[in-house]
Amino acid sequence: MKSSIEFKLFAPYNQGVALIGSFNNWQATPMEKGEDGFFRTYIDLEDGSYTYKFRVQSKSWFFEPDESVEVVDPYATDIEDSTQNGIIRIKDGEPIIDTYVWQHDAHPLPADHELVIYELHVGDFSGGEDDPYARGTYQHVIEKLDYLTELGINAIELMPVKEYPGDHSWGYNPRYFFATESSYGSTADLKRLIDECHGRGIRVIIDGIYNHSESSSPLTQIDHDYWYYHEPKDPDNNWGPEFDYEHFDDNLETYPARRFVGDNVRFWISEYHIDGVRYDAARQIDNHDFLHWIVQETKQTAGPKPFYNIAEHIPETPEIVGLEGPMDGCWHDSFYHTVLAHICGDRFNLEELKDALDGKRQGFLGATDVVNYCTNHDHNHLMAELGDRNILNEAAFKRVKLGMVLLMTAVGVPMLWMGEEFGEYKPKTIESAKIDWTLLDNDLNRSLFEYCKGLIALRKNNPAVKTENIDFFHEDPDSQVLAYTRWNDEGSRVAVVANFSDQFLAGYRVPHFPANGTWHEWTGNYDLEAGDDQILIDLPEYEAQVFVWN
Repeated sequence: MKSSIEFKLFAPYNQGVALIGSFNNWQATPMEKGEDGFFRTYIDLEDGSYTYKFRVQSKSWFFEPDESVEVVDPYATDIEDSTQNGIIRIKDGEPIIDTYVWQHDAHPLPADHELVIYELHVGDFSGGEDDPYARGTYQHVIEKLDYLTELGINAIELMPVKEYPGDHSWGYNPRYFFATESSYGSTADLKRLIDECHGRGIRVIIDGIYNHSESSSPLTQIDHDYWYYHEPKDPDNNWGPEFDYEHFDDNLETYPARRFVGDNVRFWISEYHIDGVRYDAARQIDNHDFLHWIVQETKQTAGPKPFYNIAEHIPETPEIVGLEGPMDGCWHDSFYHTVLAHICGDRFNLEELKDALDGKRQGFLGATDVVNYCTNHDHNHLMAELGDRNILNEAAFKRVKLGMVLLMTAVGVPMLWMGEEFGEYKPKTIESAKIDWTLLDNDLNRSLFEYCKGLIALRKNNPAVKTENIDFFHEDPDSQVLAYTRWNDEGSRVAVVANFSDQFLAGYRVPHFPANGTWHEWTGNYDLEAGDDQILIDLPEYEAQVFVWN
């Protein structure tokens, strides 16, 4: 039985569009333009899968006037890898994406302030451990979810998974915004990954590329300057045609770029049940009106479930978040630079450390305003940075542990870059660089994993470190020691004493301790009595001790 299926393309100022596909032997079927700017036609199709494209008289300035070009549907939800044709699937007379049935939509998910985020690249995270060139897939990530659950992760941030050209990429060159990267698996595979995450109480945040697209993305071919700036606004930070969120079409009363991206974000929330978006290059987007609008769209589409909108705005600015800012949170890049310098021994600056640990000193207001990290995909692993300074073996692991204490006890939401929890050492590369899971067989690497696991448990289970409350109660520039406390209003309290020097401090006195009585040192698992508003401890070089109020 055949059903009449609508094909449409929004191209309001193009002269002609035709549909070609496997259903008409790739012979042009003319499409008719309506007053709403859409070209439409209807094809009678039986249930099944078909490939198709549009033949468009382009208005883009790099083609001859009204030159006919073949473009993929900008709204295509699947792409045939070998031909770069769009795929449409028909079932029971209706277009579908797949037949996946969600299992865990009712499972409760953590709130934004409870998150411990794990950033990962699907292709390099896991899979094919016996073959160093085998790429990871969505299924391989599913196989590692028990590992992430053991570590304590309750949110993953996927580097871009929209379809890009070629077989390996970080994904910051999205060509097709509604289609998923086919080399990682099918649309159903991605849904199964997200569903399995939800079943374990893990939220899924996607890295959304809404500053730019890849140069051959369909909209660039149809009418480049209708959706994009003619030239980049920031030539020194340009990664492809940049969406023009300022352009308003008076005739159709619409912002074309906003319309497309709004449709895309709503699609990802409704179709893939994602729980947040990280907006790449928000500084280059440079349009708070658009960002306010898109955040409202995400909240309305997500409904009652938590949804976290994160800006990558580098250098960070409190104007992007807070009472007036459009975003829920932003990457806290100064945290990275500060912690790296201090655990490597490059410098010691108390005020800089305090700024990193307490975003309020920089103008950030709430506990979710900043996302802190010791590294991410844009930087070397900490082990690589330490190795470059000839800090190796136990000394390197000790300093990474210090960084992890700061990460898990600072004000803000903590984020790990894949492999950091067990000492992955590879330097940054955009080439394929799978993390080395065999490192977990080594004592030092396993010890770091267990240490991070313990700190994440503290982060998740102690409400004191989920607030915006922090007080720096002891500063010793001579010994390079900083101590601070975190607390809530119901009696929970954590105190951290950190030694940023290369000297072992025996019998070190920490004055002004937050409370007298019994404290439990979390990382070493022992109790300590505080009296006369002080404690005496041995504080090894480049080490932090974490005290939890009993």
